[in-house]
Amino acid sequence: MICKRCLVSGLVQGVFFRASTLEQAQRLGVTGYARNLPDGRVEVVVCGTHERVADLCTWLRSGPPQAQVDTCVCEDLVGESYAAFAIS
Repeated sequence: MICKRCLVSGLVQGVFFRASTLEQAQRLGVTGYARNLPDGRVEVVVCGTHERVADLCTWLRSGPPQAQVDTCVCEDLVGESYAAFAIS
């Protein structure tokens, strides 16, 4: 299992980005969370198989139809573990 932390910027708050990310994460069977940051970005932590994590990271680069993603920067995380995927 691997984990990544992604910071997504652009028009990503107020456009159902976190809820859509939750749906994608559940479909892929990955764990972690998505939350809004005070600076307007969305932080996503995702854990699972390399392939499934890569699939969600790819999806984050475009997001749901209402979003306009400018950048999505992902980095590896070590020592993280989650029972499910949640939004906050």
